[in-house]
Amino acid sequence: MAKQAKYIFVTGGVVSSLGKGIAASSIGRILKNRGLKVFMQKFDPYINMDPGTMSPYQHGEVFVTDDGAETDLDLGHYERFIDESLSKNSNITTGKIYSSVIQKERRGEYLGGTVQVIPHITNEIKDKLKKAAEESGADIIITEIGGTVGDIESLPFLEAIRQARRDFGYENTMYIHNTLVPYLRAADEVKTKPTQHSVMELRKIGIQPDIIILRTEVPLKCSHKEKIALFCDVNKENVIEARDQKIIYNVATSLHEQKIDDIILKHFHIEALEADMSEWNNLIERIENLNGEVHIGLIGKYCSLHDAYLSVNEALKAGGYYFYKKVVVDYVDSTIITKDNVGEVLSKYDGIIVPGGFGDRGIEEMLLAIKYARENNVPLFGICLGMQLICIEYARNVIGYKDANSKEFDKNTTHPIIALLENQYSGIDMGGTLRLGLYDCEILSKDSKTFKAYQMDAIKERHRHRYEFNNKFLEVLHKDLVIAGKNPQADLVEIVELKGHPWFIGCQFHPEFLSRPQRPHPLFRDFIEASIKFKER
Repeated sequence: MAKQAKYIFVTGGVVSSLGKGIAASSIGRILKNRGLKVFMQKFDPYINMDPGTMSPYQHGEVFVTDDGAETDLDLGHYERFIDESLSKNSNITTGKIYSSVIQKERRGEYLGGTVQVIPHITNEIKDKLKKAAEESGADIIITEIGGTVGDIESLPFLEAIRQARRDFGYENTMYIHNTLVPYLRAADEVKTKPTQHSVMELRKIGIQPDIIILRTEVPLKCSHKEKIALFCDVNKENVIEARDQKIIYNVATSLHEQKIDDIILKHFHIEALEADMSEWNNLIERIENLNGEVHIGLIGKYCSLHDAYLSVNEALKAGGYYFYKKVVVDYVDSTIITKDNVGEVLSKYDGIIVPGGFGDRGIEEMLLAIKYARENNVPLFGICLGMQLICIEYARNVIGYKDANSKEFDKNTTHPIIALLENQYSGIDMGGTLRLGLYDCEILSKDSKTFKAYQMDAIKERHRHRYEFNNKFLEVLHKDLVIAGKNPQADLVEIVELKGHPWFIGCQFHPEFLSRPQRPHPLFRDFIEASIKFKER
């Protein structure tokens, strides 16, 4: 008989952007440090199938898992905190649920019955809970419910997790509710009423929280916790303070100090090891003792919303932690760059990074930034679109193909350095028009900076792109722009680097998705190292 997984459901009330994803991730990390296997998932109430086609300006980055799922950026937090690879079972949207139910109805699986929110939609949601437990083999499944209690969109998910306690049992389910406790500075008062009302709303749905986490900017008194415990019908020790932290990794430390893991394990009747927080505390100590700064210019298309590059930013910071340096990232909208001001705009940076993106807006300006970095020996890191632009800039300004371009931007170019080459996808299941998820890459030379970073001949990295390097131009570009890595199954270019430059590397994949705060990705680590050396030259 398969073991019974334990389920933790994390909800939020009063306001959005409470940080319940960070709270859920922190709980996951503590439980993992107690020797338990943890899996995390997010229920998102929007009707889109996934964030893959959503505007980065509205939704931030699309985080990609090993199995190619395009997911919410919260999954990036989950992976960075619990240091586990998640999957398509980790991001469930209203769109996915309704699509699945409608397909079943069309196939006649409901035998002509009237399809309703209860039981059909809620059963489908509960099936996603069971599937996550079965396929992950985890001891504990932590599920964050997107949105705020009271939102119409969240109701089917809240009803499903209410039913989950009936289906799985009291001792196998736990509800953790996050709320805001506002501080009125003029009155010098903390107000608990919004939390009381939020819990009241949750109880109307039939969910009684077992733990309440209070987001606050000031320390709470015992009387505040006692009042919330009384009015919300929870034990006083189950009222947990989550004060604002300068370092987000301190959230886990704070929750552990308040014994949230003991409360959870007692509820689940689980005996576990004491939490080993040494590695986590070492990370925090390292961040607290950063010495000096390195300035990175991020040349992007979606700079008005920094969350569009969240994982890139976190990977850069992790690279800095490794060298005890604070990485200061400036988000430079590529459209402000011109031939006349490129030096003025970029000369202040110790390194330049050009991340992924789609469409032709701002492309010519990004090419100016790449040319500047190449000619001035500034460390440059191109990711996905950034790698493609490295190849185009080199073809134009070094080889002499003045109209070199990508078919994505110019369908009529006579030198399509980047193109949609369907015949190159033989041997690869594309799952649509994007190459998504984890793919192999062979590092071709031990003399390359790429090999120096990885110290491995073969690697696996996550992808999210449609266009590829056109191998018809392989020999032309290969003289000084070295092809450092290739996908062996389809002979696709994965990594390029420039000979004779201190650090000038482009990769077709997204290394930021595999970077961890205590274990920075090798390419980000070495990029930051090169930027430090450039600053100190």
